[in-house]
Amino acid sequence: MRKKLKICLSLFWVFFRIGAFTFGGGYAMIPLISEETVNKRRWISESDILDIIAIAESTPGPVAINSATFVGYRVAGFFGAFFSTLGVVLPSFIIILVISYVLEEFKSLKAVQYAFTGIRAGVLALIVKALYKMYKACPKGVFYYIIMGLALIAVAFFKIEVIWCIIACAVFGLIYSLTLKGKVEK
Repeated sequence: MRKKLKICLSLFWVFFRIGAFTFGGGYAMIPLISEETVNKRRWISESDILDIIAIAESTPGPVAINSATFVGYRVAGFFGAFFSTLGVVLPSFIIILVISYVLEEFKSLKAVQYAFTGIRAGVLALIVKALYKMYKACPKGVFYYIIMGLALIAVAFFKIEVIWCIIACAVFGLIYSLTLKGKVEK
């Protein structure tokens, strides 16, 4: 019981730090979640984090919260999910609560505007890092590049909802795998 409580508190603290010191939303948090849970703590494997991120993107809600919940559940069950989710949400809640009282005062300050410009650049770098890491871990081949390109075009240029794109990619992947498996068995 003590060991599980210690793990739950560790999950809370890890996700609290990630939630407190990451700007830019869930995609900017992915490299930090991966670093903490896979490399530093070894709570889950590299393939687990990719599966968790894929599921977190496919389910309703913010990807960071979903990822924290799935990681917590994988590591320590229900209470791990609870403490991970609380940890990642609490900093944003506190920050938004405080900022809501002073937003009008800070919004017009040039220093704040410049700081947020710099933060946006840093967030873009974190998102590109997450993209690169996911690309390295994904299977390579003509089929996968075609699916990736079509998904990008569908979402970026035709404004197709991301959920429909994810479902379509899953269906194409399933059909491709079943077709490929049938050819291999023959």
